[in-house]
Amino acid sequence: MKTIQVNSSESDWDFFTSKKLADAVANAMLGENVCMSWYDKGEDRESPAHVSECHNDCDMPGYIDYAASRGAEIKVDVNDGAFVFCYRPIGEFA
Repeated sequence: MKTIQVNSSESDWDFFTSKKLADAVANAMLGENVCMSWYDKGEDRESPAHVSECHNDCDMPGYIDYAASRGAEIKVDVNDGAFVFCYRPIGEFA
């Protein structure tokens, strides 16, 4: 999975702003796509929920493993891991 780093110096950068930016990056790189998973470090939330519970001793967080095993091609990392979004082309979902 290719990682795209995005950084902002804005102090009020939040989940929704990050998601919009990550969606735009995914659209530019993949065309039609679907967000397979995400992580919000500040709130310690992830989607799908609880996917990291069985990954305590693993090198790869559960939300990344989940997306990678389902065909995600890019990971958009916003502000050094503050928010992470994983995407795959819509492909056969269309």
